[in-house]
Amino acid sequence: MTTTHVLETAEADIVYDVRGLLPTADGRPPLFMIGQPMDATGFATLASYFPDRTVVTYDPRGLGRSRRKDGRVDHDPTVQAGDVHAVIEALGAGPVEMFASSGGAVTALALVAAHPDDVTVLVAHEPPIIPVLPDAAAAERARDGVRAVYEAKGSNAGMAAFIAMTSWQGEFTEAYFAQGAPDPAAFGMPTEDDGRRDDPLLSDRSWAVSSYRPDVEALAAAPTRVVIAVGEESAGTFTARTAVATAELLGQRATVFPSNHGGFLGDEFGYPGQPEAFARKLREVLENDD
Repeated sequence: MTTTHVLETAEADIVYDVRGLLPTADGRPPLFMIGQPMDATGFATLASYFPDRTVVTYDPRGLGRSRRKDGRVDHDPTVQAGDVHAVIEALGAGPVEMFASSGGAVTALALVAAHPDDVTVLVAHEPPIIPVLPDAAAAERARDGVRAVYEAKGSNAGMAAFIAMTSWQGEFTEAYFAQGAPDPAAFGMPTEDDGRRDDPLLSDRSWAVSSYRPDVEALAAAPTRVVIAVGEESAGTFTARTAVATAELLGQRATVFPSNHGGFLGDEFGYPGQPEAFARKLREVLENDD
């Protein structure tokens, strides 16, 4: 059974879904799954592998079904953390367990730092945090390049540039910048400009996410068990490197999960990972108290 709810705040109407019972049938905390810029639709397959758990998903403000009323268009992980905190309070079921993907993993780290009693265990999968990298300045330059292509040529060219950036192996060297902008056709995409310039992934609207600096002291002081996860197929890429560096910053080694950055996906967006194997690993990590 899935129920949909709307949490109305002064700045946004946050839509969230609850699969299962509240209070939970087995007394375990709800399992909250979050992403950014991905909304709740991206977790349908992963949630289906947890039929024994009450699973909560939500749409970040300004994305999917959640309507902004604050007059802003940027996506800030500290603001989103406040929204997630408000949803957890609205659930009325105590602290949650959390799986957080990509930008959602950044939001989750901000949540634990600000509201340490909200989450008992956090699995943060490949948070794309530039400041933790040794080549942070070059990574920012690469990010700038994606936006420049997007602003000049539109979504297809911008996405091709984004794919080239996120699939690059190792640090962003001059060899990366010497490549020039890739052809969208090489990735099976149209070459024409669709006229859009508001994409949260390709514009600068989510730069606060990739520019976030984890509060190491607050995370260390929190009672939350924080697990930084990385996909086995992601090795050497941008988000794998940020995951490994974030884990090291927190005094741990990144926990390896099956597949890639979207390894938990079914066919929601046409690029399935290995969701069944991913779910098994997630269940194992959530249940391991070591």
